[in-house]
Amino acid sequence: MTTPIIIDCDPGHDDAIALLLAAASPELELVGVTTVAGNQTVEKTTLNALKILELAGADVPVAAGAADPLVRRRSVAAHVHGESGLDGPELPVPATSAIDMHAVGFMAERIRERHGELTLVPTGPLTNIALLLALEPDARPKRIVLMGGSVGEGNRTPAAEFNIWADPEAARRVFESGIEVTMIGLDVTHRAYVTPEETEALRAAGRVGRVTAELLDFYAQWHRRSYPDLAGSPLHDPVAVAHVIDPRLVELKPAYIEVDCGWEQGRGRTNVDWRRRLDSHDSNAAVGLDIDRGAFVRLLTERLSSLG
Repeated sequence: MTTPIIIDCDPGHDDAIALLLAAASPELELVGVTTVAGNQTVEKTTLNALKILELAGADVPVAAGAADPLVRRRSVAAHVHGESGLDGPELPVPATSAIDMHAVGFMAERIRERHGELTLVPTGPLTNIALLLALEPDARPKRIVLMGGSVGEGNRTPAAEFNIWADPEAARRVFESGIEVTMIGLDVTHRAYVTPEETEALRAAGRVGRVTAELLDFYAQWHRRSYPDLAGSPLHDPVAVAHVIDPRLVELKPAYIEVDCGWEQGRGRTNVDWRRRLDSHDSNAAVGLDIDRGAFVRLLTERLSSLG
């Protein structure tokens, strides 16, 4: 039985690899892709999603979404992903275009068609998901598996991971929604790195593998400067997709998660209580704490190789 999913993303190198992994995995039915401003503007992230799906040979509708966060000013991550959001490989202008429908309406329509039996996999800021909850309250997905947050340190500020920091008000709405939420944060994804040797194995694995290696060539530059202690480039967003494919890969624990929406240094921090320090709160999410890195890299390499 396949799991129907919509990936809500802001490609982004690791979002792009997450899309390729989803397109290559028979366990998943990629019902659609929605885009949001995050790593770059929504115009650029939408173009990048179309390029990657065309590379994968995936005939999947793309719907563009929010251009700005709910409250704060937009801030992109060009210092990590470049001016295009997908610097590195030369990808052709896609022959397809985004559909003439906002991401929120598209998600609501697909959720209703499936009678709620659909999983959302957000790998960017959670603006579109928060708008869905506010504007289409009867269109509730079965589950949300998101990449974002952390138990410990952040990667945008000392306290906050980028996706949550980019729109903490949206993230707070998602964690307070009552929907089953799984948080795949930096504690897991920093352990899901790809070494230079593993990148070379991808480069030899057909056309899609070569493009993936070229994505990693650019993406690794920032990580070598920022995380010299890591043995490779962490692939954040593909871990969320991999967890939906094979839940055994990631160790999860129930936790209560509260997002800091203040305006000081803690803004965007995910305060994660998985040791039940706050007895007054029940768990509102499952939080990822560890991953079988070897199994993850094997899955990624095998699936991307299958795309040629």
